[in-house]
Amino acid sequence: MHKRYLLATVAAFATAGGAAAQDQTLNVFNWSDYIAEGVLDQFTEETGIAVNYDVYDSNETLEARLLAGNSGFDVVVPTSDFMQRQIAAGVYQPLDKSRLPNLEHMDDDLMAAAENYDPGNEYGVIYMWGTTGLGYNADAVAERLGEDYEVDSWEILFDPEIVSQFEDCGVTVLDAPSEMLPAAMNYLGLDPRSTDPDDLEAGAALLEEIRPHIRYFHSSQYISDLANGNVCLSVGWSGDVFQARDRAAEAENGVEVGYIIPEEGALQWFDMMGIPADAPNPDAAHEFINFIMRPEITAEITNYVWYANANEDSLSMVDEEITSDPGIFPPEEVRARLWTAQPYDVRTDRLVTRIWTRIKTGQ
Repeated sequence: MHKRYLLATVAAFATAGGAAAQDQTLNVFNWSDYIAEGVLDQFTEETGIAVNYDVYDSNETLEARLLAGNSGFDVVVPTSDFMQRQIAAGVYQPLDKSRLPNLEHMDDDLMAAAENYDPGNEYGVIYMWGTTGLGYNADAVAERLGEDYEVDSWEILFDPEIVSQFEDCGVTVLDAPSEMLPAAMNYLGLDPRSTDPDDLEAGAALLEEIRPHIRYFHSSQYISDLANGNVCLSVGWSGDVFQARDRAAEAENGVEVGYIIPEEGALQWFDMMGIPADAPNPDAAHEFINFIMRPEITAEITNYVWYANANEDSLSMVDEEITSDPGIFPPEEVRARLWTAQPYDVRTDRLVTRIWTRIKTGQ
């Protein structure tokens, strides 16, 4: 097992080289708990480019920075559906693929799937991919629902009678309306990609029904809380829940964390590396993206963060415990039940924002 830490702002400086090396700086904005320790140092040691590394825990935070302009970032990592609408807004510059020879290592099928958001993969490269499912405390489930209860469905969250039994030990959901509303709609048998106001309101009504049993809405706090036993049921991103499981095992605190992709299906997402149109150092950005796509570097990150990657040539270097886990690399029959997100138009986005505020505040 290995330790993981929430990275705040990290500056990696060259160990060798003169003033010229120190003149180059790369500004990266990425998700929290999402890169292996030592990778930034290695990049700096090889290139002489210092890295300023900042983190966020929601696509909305990143989008606000990018749309405001002059973000100062050279590389950002939006989720694919957010990137799609940001491309339309002119946020990114096209990638110079002649400077990205390590694209040859990427999985053709997964990159083709990413083209649904970024035709021709013109603006982005897959960093990691995963699913949005359920993390849970196995002992808490057994205590409340019995040793024989199998966590395999969204019902443990969306059935009010069941989820109410977990209120005392802590239920959390992502602060991400574009993920939570579709999950609720899918459970109701509706198209999770629907933008019909009636469908969105139906999903909202289900979330409002279980709202009294939700302790908080947050997109990163649940990692440590699951690991420490402070909460017992969380909607979360696959790799984050596996990080919680790993931390609990390291702490030897008796907490057993599980993760499932519900049988009704779940969201499959891609996090994409892109270069903002006004990036201060696009040359260094290309160098960094190409470095991340080196199979041994991608494998090191996956071994650390427990997220699936799209680098086909890295998989032989990924721990078998990870590649054999169906929650990380789901089998074909499970992947058939996954859906991808569809970006909302402006009118739908406003409606979803109003709905989400209503759900969170209970008003």
